[in-house]
Amino acid sequence: MLTALAIAAVLNGPVATPIDRTDTPSPLHGTLLTPAGDTRAVAVIIAGSGPTDRDGDSPGMGIVAAPYRLLAEGLAERGVATVRYDKRGAGANVMASIPEDKLRFDDFVADARAFAAEAITRTGRPCAWLIGHSEGALVAEVAAQANPQVCGLILLAPAGRPAAEVLREQFGQAPEPYRGQAFAVLDALEAGTEPPAVDPALAAGFRASIYPYLRSWFALDPAALLAAYDGPVLIARGTTDIQVSAADLDALAAAQPSARIVRWEGVNHVLKVAPEDRAANIAAYMNPDLPLAPGVVDDVAGFVLEHPAP
Repeated sequence: MLTALAIAAVLNGPVATPIDRTDTPSPLHGTLLTPAGDTRAVAVIIAGSGPTDRDGDSPGMGIVAAPYRLLAEGLAERGVATVRYDKRGAGANVMASIPEDKLRFDDFVADARAFAAEAITRTGRPCAWLIGHSEGALVAEVAAQANPQVCGLILLAPAGRPAAEVLREQFGQAPEPYRGQAFAVLDALEAGTEPPAVDPALAAGFRASIYPYLRSWFALDPAALLAAYDGPVLIARGTTDIQVSAADLDALAAAQPSARIVRWEGVNHVLKVAPEDRAANIAAYMNPDLPLAPGVVDDVAGFVLEHPAP
């Protein structure tokens, strides 16, 4: 009897279907997860910074929390299908990397739009929601501009200020001469002038080959983009997020007064329950068995289902 129940549970569970797109310089791969019952909506989960895979993991950076997989599974249980994909250079898309000196922020935007179109085609829904996490929220904001294929935006742990401003805040705590050198590079990139040479200790992050990408990233203002978007928006952040501040949430809330704002108490950047203590907070980044914090899936699914596509 137990075996029969177990088999029935598997048969009635969400269905994962591989997505293999024909893209340049090589195919892009992802996963469509559809509910066991009716698909009431579909969303694309857009990853944050770094070589992040479709589950939300960056093993080389010590992040194996699987937040996107857990979110997708939770949404499927509530009737929301999802498409999630490895970023270029990560997971099954490691061969799809664009040469660093050729990479621009719009390349990530183009991928998000392509997978949104894929989600619509495969599910038959009239539009797709964009769920952007961390830097993926900015990708979602750009991808949604003048795009009728987008139902609305779900911004999880988003930055609310231009990237150069965030980096200045981070480097503001560095000792000299590194702080001054970093500020000089940031100033030059924003001004469109040639950045000065930096100490070897900073060279890994400030190298000529990555400057074109940084310029394309720095030119984007999350608050201005959100103000220009007129669809439904949910913005959420955990109170123990050590990567994105409450000020970022406030900036986006001010830019889009009609957005729904959610503050998850005691939730960190990877959407898990975690304390403010830095070591304990980061430990949650390395625990895929830790579930998403209570409320995360319900808040996202609830907002999506409250705004049915026309």
